[in-house]
Amino acid sequence: MFDTLTSSFTSAIKKIRFHDDEKALKKALTELKKNLLKADVNHKVVKQLLGDVELDVKTAGIGKDQFLNSMQTRLHELLKVPGHQGFVFASKPPTTILMMGLQGSGKTTTTGRLAFYLKNKQKKVLIAAADLQRMAAVEQLIQVGASVEVDVYHEENEKDPVKIALAAKKKAQEGLYDVLLIDTAGRLAIDEALMGELKAVRDAVKPDEIFYVADSLTGQDSVRTADSFNQQLGIDGVILSKYDGDSKGGVALGIASQVQVPLRFIGNGEKMPDLEVFIPERIVNRLMGYGDIEGLAEKTANVIDEKKAKEMTRKIKKGQFNFNDFLEQMESMKKMGSMKSIIGMIPGMGAMGDALKNFDMENSGELKNIKAMVSSMTMKERENPDLLNNSRKSRIAKGCGMDAMDVNRVLKQFKNASKMAKKFSGKKGMQDLQNMMGQMQGGKMGGLPR
Repeated sequence: MFDTLTSSFTSAIKKIRFHDDEKALKKALTELKKNLLKADVNHKVVKQLLGDVELDVKTAGIGKDQFLNSMQTRLHELLKVPGHQGFVFASKPPTTILMMGLQGSGKTTTTGRLAFYLKNKQKKVLIAAADLQRMAAVEQLIQVGASVEVDVYHEENEKDPVKIALAAKKKAQEGLYDVLLIDTAGRLAIDEALMGELKAVRDAVKPDEIFYVADSLTGQDSVRTADSFNQQLGIDGVILSKYDGDSKGGVALGIASQVQVPLRFIGNGEKMPDLEVFIPERIVNRLMGYGDIEGLAEKTANVIDEKKAKEMTRKIKKGQFNFNDFLEQMESMKKMGSMKSIIGMIPGMGAMGDALKNFDMENSGELKNIKAMVSSMTMKERENPDLLNNSRKSRIAKGCGMDAMDVNRVLKQFKNASKMAKKFSGKKGMQDLQNMMGQMQGGKMGGLPR
């Protein structure tokens, strides 16, 4: 999702990489200005950023490293504004959050994603359906809640969102919920009726925080509407939705500094797990092409049980990894979100995002075939693939609708993958893996040249 911005920095670096004079610096700054404006970064933000970088580099001495260091520092300053990061729990539950945004911003879906994120942190979440303006908004929220297995509070005949919100808060308190997310009404544009309704809900419920959901596809309009909401209602954080579909991505660089409200989360895919905490230090690393190992570790920890992970490691070391384990791992991977969102966190791999933009872990044809093949096996065959002789393979091929050659190919790939995993599980293998990761983090395998 940061491809355009990262390529902007890369092209600027090329202008100064082999030169250390003012002419090279000017070329680099000109290239950066052109690309940032093309990426829909606000012109005032661009002017401030370039001015600061130029001063830093001239003071430290013109060169590639100085340019990179200044860019990293100034981008961090741009994105980090006073306020909380991620989700902050109130001292006394339930933590009550008002979700606001214009119609079409992805507010309801984002509310579901936030609920899913919190549920994965072992929190008990209640969603309140207080958007009574948009047709089918309540039904949509009920479906979203069901998809993430989170309770949704709604009332069939109630027309007052204040009463819905208050009743939901009472239920959250009595039901010992950790978090209450209140989905409020939106409009196609800001008007007095919308603001009046939102103020009434805010004043009645007294939320711990207000999150504004901004549609990144609307570019600078999302900055202006976020600013208007902040001035009239006071917001504590912005969640950027549909960021994976924004080929420019510049709005992320401007919204925090222009509105002076921290970005809290980014929606970067089509699945419920595709919601990331916005931590400026990590985002800057990704913008610079250095990846986000910490973010990837957290994402993995949320979906992989520690005991199961240890058991899986034991099996791999002994060469006992079987098809049941494979299916279990596939289910875990699905919970991590889209492959494109994951690949961007690996140092030097961000450029592969476009190649994987249409890859879907759940709907991949190859993985569907493998799952069908495994489903055609007996439990003994799944646990011990060595049992699969030609007769058994023929039966499996008929059962899953694959050719015998394809079944043989998959079995061979699985066997090779198991051997490779076993090799990396040993001390020497782990050292090789660590060395590889060290090289990646050192910039030798991608990202901006260091």
